[in-house]
Amino acid sequence: MLGTNSCHDKPEQNVTSDKPAFVAVDWGTSSFRGWLMAADGSVLAETRGPEGMLHCAAAGFAPVLADHLAKLGGMQNVPVLICGMAGARQGWIEAPYLHTPTRLDALHDGAQRVDTQGDVRILPGIAQADAAAPDVMRGEETQLLGVTEPDFTGLVCIPGTHSKWVWIDAGSVVSFTTYMTGELFSVITQHSILKHAVDHDAPSPAANDAFRDGLQRAIDAPVGLTASLFSLRAAQLLGFQQQADGAARLSGLLIGAEIADAGSRYGTRHPVRLIGAGALKDLYASALTAAGFEVAIVDAERASQHGLTKAAIHLWGAQFT
Repeated sequence: MLGTNSCHDKPEQNVTSDKPAFVAVDWGTSSFRGWLMAADGSVLAETRGPEGMLHCAAAGFAPVLADHLAKLGGMQNVPVLICGMAGARQGWIEAPYLHTPTRLDALHDGAQRVDTQGDVRILPGIAQADAAAPDVMRGEETQLLGVTEPDFTGLVCIPGTHSKWVWIDAGSVVSFTTYMTGELFSVITQHSILKHAVDHDAPSPAANDAFRDGLQRAIDAPVGLTASLFSLRAAQLLGFQQQADGAARLSGLLIGAEIADAGSRYGTRHPVRLIGAGALKDLYASALTAAGFEVAIVDAERASQHGLTKAAIHLWGAQFT
């Protein structure tokens, strides 16, 4: 498994690293993350909060941004570049999707300027406008920009509530697939019979024997997922398995089914750049390795910062030097 230094660490820019250049914002459905950035990708200050798109749809986006800019030191005179759900149809303003195939290093061309104080722009998402395989992403495209070179060809996996598998050819997003793996885990453990098969007070599922068992079962027979899910409950009732292992085994089943399908679409011979964080990153790294993939791990937050920096240099680079 390769380390996090396998991808470019900082966009090149000939400036001092302590000079504020712009504010980078990853504005999700339920969270806000902002960083005061130097043009070389260095983080000078940060601010975080729970004021995601759902909060701001009622409370307003501009006041939330102003509050976070104040926390960053009153940076009202530097440009702001935003990625994520602030650009959704229900967001601050809609930043229309770019359609595949689309070059990642051209994301800035689709940035939409917000009618507000200062220079505030929102990057677009990417849509796969294919009636046979419709799909969309918003926020992940910026992470992809952050972890790839202009001529990169390969496969990227971004695990999460809605996991993304993305095929990139010579710097262009050609196709991608979204899996509702994280959301299914949440729904199943809260609203199905399997809520009795997991210990809700247990820590996050680890890549233990129960996880590996579920993973292998799903990889071997992905079309039998729904049967495997019920057998998890039945095995506990009959004394073959323990509730303490339920969450790990369920994670293995769901992640295994995702990897099996992605492998059938994109093949397993390609190295995978895995963009993730925390326990979920570790689960996917373990699962991908077990499935035969060569894995290079990149921190999700740094991927967003790098992608926003690359796009900001295209937009305002002349101001940074």
